[in-house]
Amino acid sequence: MKNALQWIRSLLFNFQMYLSMGVLALVFLFPMILSSKGALLAAKCYCWWIVWTAGWMLGLKVEVRGKVPRGEVLIAAKHQSFFDIIVIFSCLPRPKFIMKRQLLFTPILGQYAYRLGCIPVDRGKRAVAMKKMLSDVALGKADAGQLVIYPQGTRVAPGQKKPYKMGSGALYKELGQDCVPVAINIGIFWPKRSILRKQGTATVEFMDPIPKNKPVKEFMSLLEAAVENRSKELMAEVGFNE
Repeated sequence: MKNALQWIRSLLFNFQMYLSMGVLALVFLFPMILSSKGALLAAKCYCWWIVWTAGWMLGLKVEVRGKVPRGEVLIAAKHQSFFDIIVIFSCLPRPKFIMKRQLLFTPILGQYAYRLGCIPVDRGKRAVAMKKMLSDVALGKADAGQLVIYPQGTRVAPGQKKPYKMGSGALYKELGQDCVPVAINIGIFWPKRSILRKQGTATVEFMDPIPKNKPVKEFMSLLEAAVENRSKELMAEVGFNE
């Protein structure tokens, strides 16, 4: 009975999640066209709304640990579900995500992503996209902010393993910025490709920065160890055992 009730709550939550996305996208359409600040405000409002409604509709609370970076840094995060994007975006003052280029052509939402300064990347053409992004920043054509990358390149369900891609190391080297690793346990409560959302406390933890200018191989080793080990600990806190 309890599980059936949670399924119903999840269905209602998912319906309002997509409905509110469309409503806010239309409400902020002209502010978004006029200014990137309008796009940022719309995205922030949406993320805050989803975090709030998840709390009272699903019983899914959010806890953010560690020092949230405010300045120019690279963010390298574990990626388990759509909800970790929502939570990370709501925390950072000016986040920008590296995303698949196909998403840029999604009606309305693609324009929001563009106005937010997200970096569209073609599969197999990442090096070209990175050079373009770095050039735009240097010329002042792109707004400053925290660039968020998912080192594994895709959502990875709890208990699954996927390699860390060297694109993170190349970006770390080219940007010359500190990198803040981010661990999560969100996939326990918001499973990949599932309607069901579970009760509990989803945790996002911003860890100590990895200083800039380390050799790429050393950086990749430090990043993977930090994110994977701490994510396992956060998942173990809520009873997940690989």
